[in-house]
Amino acid sequence: MRLEQVLFSQGFGARRECRGLIAAGRVAFDGELIEDPDREVEPEGKTFTVDGEVWPYFDKVIIAMNKPAGYECSTKPKHHPGVLTLLPPPLRVRNVQPVGRLDEDTTGLLILTDDGPLQHRLIHPKRHVKKVYQVTLKHAATEGLCEQLRKGVKLLDENELVAADEAALADEQTLMLAISSGKYHQVKRMVAAAGNRVEALKRVAFGKFELPGNLPEGKWMWLSGARDILG
Repeated sequence: MRLEQVLFSQGFGARRECRGLIAAGRVAFDGELIEDPDREVEPEGKTFTVDGEVWPYFDKVIIAMNKPAGYECSTKPKHHPGVLTLLPPPLRVRNVQPVGRLDEDTTGLLILTDDGPLQHRLIHPKRHVKKVYQVTLKHAATEGLCEQLRKGVKLLDENELVAADEAALADEQTLMLAISSGKYHQVKRMVAAAGNRVEALKRVAFGKFELPGNLPEGKWMWLSGARDILG
């Protein structure tokens, strides 16, 4: 692949802009400064730098973000900033999108990708990809709440019971809840249907991937592939 094409595929602007970056001596590939935009390179598994910043090459991007409160998971946010504003321009150019949505006041693990088939696989209800939430409850709870959630509760305006995959109390006001479906405001509605209320909500795992404790709110990290999430 020509170096110009590498930069173009990774979101560094139009082809002419990418050629200009390389010709100006601002790009190194695999540790070597290259000024020829037409130089053939093999990008798989390699890194390149633009103005000294290191970028790994990925045909498809998969990243994990520790979403802070106050951000909308929308490409056209209405009332708050969008989570995409927390990403660098090349990723936004690549049209990286959130996998599902977290409410504006919900924090924690958000997966983003530009891989459409993977996104569909991760959110389709028939795939049963588990998401785990740490729920801060308004009222002290007992094991009875967990039992209700595991057996299934009836959500307002719905006819069928919705059950948690897992539900356990970390303490009397902290519930760990796992679900594999993705209904609108599902966790909040399930807890309300069981007679309590969500005061704060944080997603801590998506599939096999757990939110790293050392990833600060508002920051993101690369994932190596779908296996990081699906195993």
